[in-house]
Amino acid sequence: MKSAKRLALFDLDHTLLPLDSDYQWADFLARTGRAGDPVEAQRRNEDLMQRYNEGNLTAEQSAEFMLGLLTRADASELAEWHEVFMAEVVRPAILPIAQNLVRNHLMQGDLCAIVTATNEFVTAPIARAFGVPHLIATTPELHNGRYTGQILGVPSFQAGKITRVNEWLGAMGLQLADFEDSFFYSDSPNDLPLLEVVTHPIATNPSPTLRELAQARGWKILDLFKDMQDAKS
Repeated sequence: MKSAKRLALFDLDHTLLPLDSDYQWADFLARTGRAGDPVEAQRRNEDLMQRYNEGNLTAEQSAEFMLGLLTRADASELAEWHEVFMAEVVRPAILPIAQNLVRNHLMQGDLCAIVTATNEFVTAPIARAFGVPHLIATTPELHNGRYTGQILGVPSFQAGKITRVNEWLGAMGLQLADFEDSFFYSDSPNDLPLLEVVTHPIATNPSPTLRELAQARGWKILDLFKDMQDAKS
C-alpha cells in the first residue's frame, strides 16, 4: 500500500463545527438534569469556556469538571445520552461546507485525523459522522466499565497535541517530516504549537487573536462559517 504524501489535521470545535462540543455536552447534561445542580453546572461550564478563550485554562482544570461529568453514569448509559446529544445538538451543526473540506482531503488520499482537546468519549461519534478515520483526543480513563474522571496519558491540548500526533504517527512508523505537505486547520491560538510545525497552517474561523497573528505571518485564513458570523453581527 502506497503511503500518503500529505497529512491533513483538523481541530474540531469552532473549526469543523460552529460550536464547542465540550461546552455543548456539559450544557446538554445540565439542561437535562444529568449534571447535578443545573445552575452550578452551567456556571462552571461558562467559567471554563471564558478561561479557555482567555488562554488561562489548563487541561487538568478542564478535566476536573468535564471528565467528572462522565463519572455520573456507566458507559452504556452515557452512550444513550450521547446519541440524543448527537441528534439534538451535533448533527444539525455538521454543515456541508465543513464536510466538503474533509472530503476533499480524503479523496486526494491524504492521511486525515481530527486533533482535539475535547475528550474521546464526546468526540469519537463526531469524528465518525465526518468520516474522518483517525481521532487524536484527550483520553478519559476507564475502569471496570466506568470513567474515573482522570486523564489517561498526555492530554491533546496546546503542545500536547504535538506529542500526541507524534505518538500516533510513530505507531505507524511515520514522522511529520515524512510528508511533503502537512495541513492543520484550527481556530484557536491554543493550537499555535501544532500550527507552527506543519507546512500549511490554516487559521480556520479564527479568533481575533489568531486572525491577527495569521495575517502578520502570511498564513492562509479560511472562514467556513462566514455567513453565520455575518448574520450574528
